[in-house]
Amino acid sequence: MNLKDNLINSLSGEEVEITPVVSVTQVGIVEAMQKTDAFWPDAHTNAAKMATLGSSLYELAGLECARIPFDLTVEADAMGCRVDLGVEDRTPQITKSPFDSSSDIKVPEDFLERGRIQVVLEAVKKLKEKYGNSLPIVVGMTGPLTLAGQLLGIENLVRYMRSRPYEVESTLDKVLEASIQYANAICEIEPDVVCVADPTSAPDLIDPLQFKNMVKPILEDLSMEITTNKVLHICGSTEPIIRDMATAGFDGLSVEEKVDIAMAKEEIKGGGKTIRVGGRTVSMGTGDKTPKLVGNISTNQTLFMGSTADVKTEVKNVLKAGVDILAPSCGLAPQSPIVNIKAMVEARNEFHGI
Repeated sequence: MNLKDNLINSLSGEEVEITPVVSVTQVGIVEAMQKTDAFWPDAHTNAAKMATLGSSLYELAGLECARIPFDLTVEADAMGCRVDLGVEDRTPQITKSPFDSSSDIKVPEDFLERGRIQVVLEAVKKLKEKYGNSLPIVVGMTGPLTLAGQLLGIENLVRYMRSRPYEVESTLDKVLEASIQYANAICEIEPDVVCVADPTSAPDLIDPLQFKNMVKPILEDLSMEITTNKVLHICGSTEPIIRDMATAGFDGLSVEEKVDIAMAKEEIKGGGKTIRVGGRTVSMGTGDKTPKLVGNISTNQTLFMGSTADVKTEVKNVLKAGVDILAPSCGLAPQSPIVNIKAMVEARNEFHGI
């Protein structure tokens, strides 16, 4: 079985013999760092180590992809934010933004040359050289609302969405410019999947109507610029926005364990766009563009703290519910054990009688 074709066919809605088991979110774990000598924070700034760690769970546990980078600060770093690159078991964090308001924000002319953007692009090239067409390569990028929150401050962003929506809209327009530049640069080197992770869009943080009216249009614009397979990841309980996620132009939706897979699939089928016909609102459905569900094995509980038996039980339940692509529900906790990643792959095999 060609792992790349299997994943791409699944995202395209074609019938596959076996459910892919991948991660579209963060894959760096300490045990893998120790076995490959590719440690954080070096793997954030060194393309060779980034590629090694990004493919480590394929080599060590059978996970059917490579995935880089390992954090959501690459774009903010290039925009001028100060970033603490963290330590072996902690991802990078933004410590200071140079911007006080939307009017201060400008995309640098040399945006693509700043920060760690070129490191990520070089790591993709190294992975392509090593694996060719045999292993799918997933590249993550920061969603527009999350990037806007990094530049303005999350608390400010959430407050402005109610009190100063024009400030948020202006910021989103500017970060969209940066995101499109980055997406275009990524797609030029032809990875297999781009995952846009936008955790700040979670219903736990913003109202679903704000997502529909302010965030979804920006995601639609971004998705049109991503010329490879694309997945949207939003954290938390996303049932209230799953229909809007489904019509934002992505091939897959990555969801956490709070989302009931069977119910989400029904919501997506009935979602689609609506039009006005003779004074009535009529659903157009999602048709052939129905995105595939990716997920949603608990990272904080099962994969991090559970036993291999716990992992296998949850995997088989999720597969029974009809998930299209099996994956961790969010980024892996750095202290997650490799045996639990192996158990996820083994349980998928057992479910399919392999």
